[in-house]
Amino acid sequence: MIDFTLSPTEQHVQATARTFAATHLAPAAAHYTRLPTPEARFQSLQPIYEAAVQAELLTAQAPVPAGGKNTSLVEAAILVEEFYAVEASASLTIFGTGLGLTPLALAYRPEVDEFLAPFLQNTGSPLASLVFSEPGGVANWLEPGAPGLQTTARQDGEEWVLNGEKMWATNSAGWDFQGADLSCVVCRCIDEDVVAQASQPSDLIMILLVTRADLDRNPVGSFHVVKHVETAGHVAVSGPHIKYTNLRVPARNVLCAPGTGASIVTQSFDISAMLVGAMATGIQRAVFEAALAFSRDPRGGTMPIGQRQSVADRLIDIKMRTETSRYLTWKAAHCLLSGPGEHAQRREPALLAKIYASDASVQSCIDAMNAVGVSAYNTELPFASLLSTALVLPIFDGGNVGIRRRAVQELFLEEDYQPWVTSFGHPQH
Repeated sequence: MIDFTLSPTEQHVQATARTFAATHLAPAAAHYTRLPTPEARFQSLQPIYEAAVQAELLTAQAPVPAGGKNTSLVEAAILVEEFYAVEASASLTIFGTGLGLTPLALAYRPEVDEFLAPFLQNTGSPLASLVFSEPGGVANWLEPGAPGLQTTARQDGEEWVLNGEKMWATNSAGWDFQGADLSCVVCRCIDEDVVAQASQPSDLIMILLVTRADLDRNPVGSFHVVKHVETAGHVAVSGPHIKYTNLRVPARNVLCAPGTGASIVTQSFDISAMLVGAMATGIQRAVFEAALAFSRDPRGGTMPIGQRQSVADRLIDIKMRTETSRYLTWKAAHCLLSGPGEHAQRREPALLAKIYASDASVQSCIDAMNAVGVSAYNTELPFASLLSTALVLPIFDGGNVGIRRRAVQELFLEEDYQPWVTSFGHPQH
């Protein structure tokens, strides 16, 4: 039997998230929007982030074997929706650390406990980051014959030497812009013996762990923030252009050796794809509630505008998209951990959730603004801000056109592709 009723644990997660969002997230924008630069706005979020740490929101994103509480992606989707329905920038900063810890959860072994330790104390404001995207783009990072990742690593005795530039990695510069507490840096091995044996680009992909202690013991300039990026939405999030120059880290910092990193990166972004679906659901929920409230006003007419068919139809479309986005996201969250099928099959709902819900969130914001009319252009109402937040969802975390749809296309073209395994639990003939 299919039952969409939240379990007692899930209801507790939802209630706790709503309380935290109302207390800590709701007032954030009123403060940071007065600040002149993206870096100042980001730093203003630190007290909120510390409150999230104290509320055990980081341990909820760390793997259970290491002392964390990350057991249910459905609970994660519920949490993300509740947060994004209230405020995006502080939320993405919190969840950016979750993404930064995801490779350690997927490639977990006891040796990484020391790297996870700062995130299990429920004190302070430690930041983690998955450092992947590059200024030149990464859509074709595994295409045979292409240049691939330009961030490289080579082994020198008992150390690895890291060089290259990255961009858009949430939290990668840390609160003081001298580096995050922990970065999972995705790079390309250029050791001659490894390159000689490689038959495809993925054979060279590795993940290096870079801690703040590593950065501090390297020469000044080994890590450098090239530029803070001003964005249309998520205006208090830090995802700067950064550069590594002959940065040395110990050999024990290799999370994924050459040839094993690409699959961990892909699985990490499968999880984040599902979470983008939850972000989009939260935004649509917020824009629907704002448009519904506005529709109670007659706006100079004889009846509330919500009784006008043109307005009601747009509200109905937004509500349907929101519900569809939510259930597709929940389905994706369930499938990623519980199947059925192999991971290649279980990842499809996450890809679909990211594509559908992110596109839907933009359309829902536009529909709400059309229903409200020119008043929606007034920044005293939330519609323009919600649209600015939604606009990035189809193009970040793997753009829908260049990456996510292409991944689905590849699934469709596989000879053993079974279209409805994740729908019904077994192949349909």
